Amino acid sequence: MDLHEKYRLTRVINACGKMTHLAGAAVLPEIVEAVNAALPYFFDLDELQERAGEVIARATGAQWGCVTACTAAGLTLGVAASMTGKDLGKIAQLPDTTGMKDEVVLQKGHAVNFGAPITQMIRLAGARPVEVGTINGTSEHHLKHALTDRTAAVMFVVSHHTVRFGCLPLKRVVEIAHEQGIPVIVDGAAQEAMIQQIIAAGADLAVCSGHKYLSGTTAGIVAGREDLVRAVNMQNRGIGRPMKVGKEGIVGAMAALEHRMRLNLADWEAGQDRKMKRIIERLSNIPGLALTVDPDPNGNPFSRARVTVDPAQTGLTAAILNRAMADGDPSIRLRGHHVDEGYFNVDAIEMTDEEVDLTCDRLRKFLTASPQEKTRLAERYGRGRAASPRLAWLQ
Repeated sequence: MDLHEKYRLTRVINACGKMTHLAGAAVLPEIVEAVNAALPYFFDLDELQERAGEVIARATGAQWGCVTACTAAGLTLGVAASMTGKDLGKIAQLPDTTGMKDEVVLQKGHAVNFGAPITQMIRLAGARPVEVGTINGTSEHHLKHALTDRTAAVMFVVSHHTVRFGCLPLKRVVEIAHEQGIPVIVDGAAQEAMIQQIIAAGADLAVCSGHKYLSGTTAGIVAGREDLVRAVNMQNRGIGRPMKVGKEGIVGAMAALEHRMRLNLADWEAGQDRKMKRIIERLSNIPGLALTVDPDPNGNPFSRARVTVDPAQTGLTAAILNRAMADGDPSIRLRGHHVDEGYFNVDAIEMTDEEVDLTCDRLRKFLTASPQEKTRLAERYGRGRAASPRLAWLQ
């Protein structure tokens, strides 16, 4: 069945990476097989979560684990668990936090928007986010001063969205929080390859996605301290009910983690590097392009091709190219987070060799077009030739 044809859907080549707005990941065949095996049958979901806890503990080195609807749900339920523990009365009371510790402290440079504000995930549980420090600097005294008898948890974010300098590192945040007996919740949505290090650093709850680099079905994987993880799962009797995960999500997460434990990570990384290098090779010798390798900013085992565009030479900006590439059939979605700075990335993790070549061919077509055609592209997709990216704040 061709769903694109049946429902008139745009075909997408994903040169952006593991993005929620592009439907997560292309689910691996063996995970599809496991999920398909589960779909016709009934299960006791509590028992299924117990078996998932065993797999998550084995895969992450944590005491225990559970599966949620997604990472965002896992964060909200982790906050709820930090306030209620396993007290069913408090679980039933939420989002009314009367009588409970209800503040969640996070560094201001971690108050990101990943499609929705992370502070909203905190407020959904009935808690109040307390941002500390400044956007580009948090000191230990900021964090220590914010920890009071109202603090239920500290939240820490590992993401390319966070400010890249001036924040306290995870290990030190854990030490400071634990001195006051306060748990630390880590948002590691796209950091499944780093989850063992996050747990080893002392995180009480670490949440990652089952449908990003694990290439599974949509789910959030919560790992950490057993009593808190069990309290997370118990939120399904309260505010977690609208966020419940089904059998396909739980089985998919289990199968994805089992696949990852068998994976030869060095071979996988080599395969990603080969595609990334092919992109750089295919786009070389185009005047006005600078091609470099961008390692993952959080230390994950892959790199992306960075394409920096000089508008004075190419007659086009990175932003215009990003929009023009997306407006086609298939729609090619580049990683355009930094187009205002004059560059974009091509993330090849979800791309076949054929899609790599098609992407490079379309980029080359735009970049080698006639001056008249480039003018038409600029008129359609942007404001014409942009000034230097250094002045993007002024435009």
